[in-house]
Amino acid sequence: MQDLDLMKKMAEPTLKWYQENKRELPWRKEKNPYHIWISEIMLQQTRIEVVLGYYERFLRSLPMVKDLAEVDEEKLLKLWEGLGYYNRARNLKKAAQIVQEKYNGIMPKNYQELLNLPGIGEYTAGAIASIAYNEKVPAVDGNVLRVVSRVVLSKKDVLGAKTKKEFTEKLRQIMPKRAGDFNEGLMELGERICLPNGEPICEQCPLQKVCLAKKENLTLNIPVRNAKIKRKKEQKTVFLLEYENQIAIRKRDKTGLLADLYEFPNVDKKCTKKELEDVLQNWNLQVNKIEKLGSYRHIFSHVEWDMIGFKIFVKNANQEFVWVEKQELLEKYPIPAAFSKFREKV
Repeated sequence: MQDLDLMKKMAEPTLKWYQENKRELPWRKEKNPYHIWISEIMLQQTRIEVVLGYYERFLRSLPMVKDLAEVDEEKLLKLWEGLGYYNRARNLKKAAQIVQEKYNGIMPKNYQELLNLPGIGEYTAGAIASIAYNEKVPAVDGNVLRVVSRVVLSKKDVLGAKTKKEFTEKLRQIMPKRAGDFNEGLMELGERICLPNGEPICEQCPLQKVCLAKKENLTLNIPVRNAKIKRKKEQKTVFLLEYENQIAIRKRDKTGLLADLYEFPNVDKKCTKKELEDVLQNWNLQVNKIEKLGSYRHIFSHVEWDMIGFKIFVKNANQEFVWVEKQELLEKYPIPAAFSKFREKV
């Protein structure tokens, strides 16, 4: 019961703080469920300042659910380029098609129906339902878990599904009438005050009087996170091939990591000079000049790519790759962020 009592005491100060300190963000200007949905999917594991530009560009191109439902996948992935987790974009389109067909282009107005849409889990359904429709449901993300864990001094692993489920249920029991503002207030406290790395800014926190972690001087020990699985490490050599102002790209497989996106040709090892020549010969390419581009690392959730790159001016194009004009490459083809450092060299 202590957890519930403490959580109840969070509502009033959080709402007051949020009202006085909330940031002016484009998706907060109106309670448009489509806009809230797009912003929430983009904000998963991405900072607000990064998302702002993507959000504005996305809605300029796809202002209505109908537009998203009908968009060409390549254009959709280009709009999403750099945000990562491209299946999120594909699920947006799948869900939009259902909303268009089943709900006449209007987002469902309750949590349970939202939860049935592809790519919408408990958190996103809770965010849309509470913020757009003020349904009294929680929206529990990493920020909320951190704030609540510190307030109640929880020693439970916040990376565990069981902990999230337990906190979600308890928050459901104490949701105030202004559910959307409460959820956004908790999220914003986690982003700006109850920080994940280093000291939280407790002196500016509206919950400092009820926070047990502050009282016990344990804010740096909470929340508890059990060690994550170690990432697999892979080495790659990336080829930026140029022929008569055209760049070579190829489409990745339809399944697996970065499915159906375009990439610069590459091999799964760090090539010596002799191996470099052998690869180019196997691709039936004749070389004019080779320039080293440097080394880069890209980290996915479960794998880490350690890459070296070469810009290679060739005397001929082959049939194995798609050869595209430089401007076309930048404007049309979705290239994952893993290759962004090499794309900058175009």
